[in-house]
Amino acid sequence: MAKGKDVRVTVILECTSCVRNGVNKASKGISRYITQKNRRNTPNGLELRKFCPYCYKHTLHGEIKK
Repeated sequence: MAKGKDVRVTVILECTSCVRNGVNKASKGISRYITQKNRRNTPNGLELRKFCPYCYKHTLHGEIKK
C-alpha cells in the first residue's frame, strides 16, 4: 500500500507573464500545465519554460498551490 507522503507528486504550472500582466481582452483564461515532480530531488517550486497560447510565445511557468 502507498504511504501518506508519496515521492512523486502532481503539480500545476501557471504562466507567470499572464498573471503579472493580466489577461488580454481577446483571450479568455490563463495557460496552465499539469505535470509531476520528484519531491526529494526538487523540494523547491518547479519553474519551466512552456508555450503559452495566450501570450503566443514560450514563457516561464511556475508551480502554484492547489
